[in-house]
Amino acid sequence: MIVVPVYNQMIVPYADMYFQTDEFRQLAGKSYAIGEKVVFLILREDQKKAEWNDDSFYPIGVSGVVREINQAGYVAIKTMNRVNIDMVGVNPDRTIELTISRRLDEQDLDETESYQKLQALKQEVIDVSSGYQWGDWMKQFVEQIQSIGSLAAALSRWMRLTNEEKYSILTEDSRAKRTEKMERELYEFLEIAKVTGAANASRQKEYQDMYRESAIKKQMEYLQKELDDMHPENVTDVQKFAQKIQDSGMNDTAKKEAEKVLNRLKQEGQQSAETGMLYDYLDFLTGLSWKKEEAARIDLAEAKQILDEDHYGLKKVKKRILEQIAVMNLKKQQQGSILLFVGAPGTGKTSIGKSIARALGREYIRVSLGGVRDEADIRGHRRTYIGAMPGRIMDGIKKSGVSNPVMVLDEVDKLGASYNGDPSSALLEVLDPEQNNTFTDHYMNVPYDLSDVMFICTANSTDTIPAPLLNRMEVIQFTGYTPIEKLQIAKEHLLPKSREAMGIPEEKLVVGEDTLKTIISEYTMEAGVRGLRKRMDALCRSAAVKIASGEENVYTITPDMIRDELDMRPVHHESVLKDQKPGVVTGLAWTQVGGEILYIETLLTKGSGKLIITGQLGDVMKESAQIAVSLVKSLYPDQAELFEKNDLHIHVPEGAVPKDGPSAGITLTTAIASLVTGRPVDSTIAMTGEISLRGAVTAIGGLPEKLMAAQRAGVTKVFIPNENIDDLKDVAEEVRAALEIIPVTRAEDVLHSTGIMDGPFLEKVV
Repeated sequence: MIVVPVYNQMIVPYADMYFQTDEFRQLAGKSYAIGEKVVFLILREDQKKAEWNDDSFYPIGVSGVVREINQAGYVAIKTMNRVNIDMVGVNPDRTIELTISRRLDEQDLDETESYQKLQALKQEVIDVSSGYQWGDWMKQFVEQIQSIGSLAAALSRWMRLTNEEKYSILTEDSRAKRTEKMERELYEFLEIAKVTGAANASRQKEYQDMYRESAIKKQMEYLQKELDDMHPENVTDVQKFAQKIQDSGMNDTAKKEAEKVLNRLKQEGQQSAETGMLYDYLDFLTGLSWKKEEAARIDLAEAKQILDEDHYGLKKVKKRILEQIAVMNLKKQQQGSILLFVGAPGTGKTSIGKSIARALGREYIRVSLGGVRDEADIRGHRRTYIGAMPGRIMDGIKKSGVSNPVMVLDEVDKLGASYNGDPSSALLEVLDPEQNNTFTDHYMNVPYDLSDVMFICTANSTDTIPAPLLNRMEVIQFTGYTPIEKLQIAKEHLLPKSREAMGIPEEKLVVGEDTLKTIISEYTMEAGVRGLRKRMDALCRSAAVKIASGEENVYTITPDMIRDELDMRPVHHESVLKDQKPGVVTGLAWTQVGGEILYIETLLTKGSGKLIITGQLGDVMKESAQIAVSLVKSLYPDQAELFEKNDLHIHVPEGAVPKDGPSAGITLTTAIASLVTGRPVDSTIAMTGEISLRGAVTAIGGLPEKLMAAQRAGVTKVFIPNENIDDLKDVAEEVRAALEIIPVTRAEDVLHSTGIMDGPFLEKVV
């Protein structure tokens, strides 16, 4: 008798079972022959032979007999009855001894009905397997099966039943119930097989369709390429964009986004509402320069020559630009610090950006930020909005056609803020070299490297620029031009350009130096040269009429002709007063169009000691006036009754013009002291500086512009704060030569020097 332990296999009585020859020999543990008796033991767990023990087997088994040993490598076993395992023992050599007894079945099976059910099941199995390559073999095999038990045993290895569930069928004593259970499990298995087969067939069809589609596309691409080579003018937009994406050199993120949008463009029809938006996006993205430019070496001498050709003066600015170029050469990088040019209008802040681009051999682009109030103007609009556009930064990059242009951001001090966001905050990333290498425009929605762009910003004043933004830039002050510099600029740049713009040959129009000096001194009122350029244009237009009409062959403009030619009255400049009166002192002020002198006028009237301030002064100047009054009272305690019985009126002429700033303190103090003492101050003496209650004269700003205004007005002596001595190096040599500049530390120094207060004063002339 052969003992055969099996695991996770359905063993049922009255069935034909088949095993591979090698498998059965391994299970039996010894050789066997046809007709030899077999007892199948059911293992409780999947154990190796070395792990078997007396409790490793279920208490019910099946007897059988070896019916056939097939030459094809199969052993056929005919199972007989169920048996009870009364005793089982595992020997040290792993052989098994057992005692068995027959287990009786309830003979309640309807053979006719069972046969009919078997035929139906066999047909189901044949139908399910017909779609597979082994369907014919399965049909032949199934047709030989004579019982539901044989069919269940044959298919049990593929059923989703546990070892316990398979054994539970064997424990059923009723043949009818046992057969019913096997029938139910077979139908469930066949339904699962049907669904799996359908899914596999569907998947197979999808694979076939996919392979077919891929093959067709490749064939179409090949044929399209042949057509494109024959007729290049007929290449479709999709093909153009696909080629541009491949050739652009864009980063992986941008390439992935571009390909995704291109696929959408392929799927959308020509009449789709989104086609235009997708086209515009791809056109913008592929139109950008994504490739990093090599850092080219710049000839410093040539760069200096270009800057000198385009701009007269501006020595400090040119020196700083050449320093930046030298650093870029040494570090082999495309940009250095972010430069902020600050100065009055017309001083050349924007135009020098174009000269820098020419000196560097790069493209130039200007972005005007004046009046921008929407963050989207910097970062762009999201593409979900109708009419979405890229921001001004990326639009400028696109127009330049390169990744390293010189970009001038004009008028950053005139950025606004609204409910749409703060554009100055959006500029923080753009102007930060540590962040702008991954700048993401909302319209593009992919990062772009701005680290090679040389940004230059311009502003008239730093007062309105937020501190975080100002901190990212290096401020370079553009001081106003002196009359001598304006004369050279007019002769070398403005007049030749105006003549060329009006089509006047050089020899046809003569404008002498005296005429230019008169225009500069009497018909312009600015720190820059924008107004002077307009006057040159006006002269050339007037001359063009005379020359074109044949009235004059060579037209010469003399100083006495200027008023008629320009059709305007001379500009009124404040000049020193001819008469001197106590309580009136000349002060110096800075404006956005340069420096200007102003007069502080004071007057005592009968009253109760009130302080009256007029002239549309700001809060800072009002506080300076109050400090000056208190300081004069402390310096002249014997005049206390004068202040108590009179009202003090302080006025700064031109009341329609707002005035503010911390620089009029010493002028206010001197004017009040002059009024109190009755001693006038020479009108050719001007002063600037803030004052404190302890009498200290503190530093001010805009000194170069103020001193130029003093020289223009006829002032001969100027008092400045001692702390501003270092600023004198920014003042033109001709201005310093024309003025006696005296630094002071205390109010008493000024009062002694002007003769208002008795006592010696040692002048320190700079």
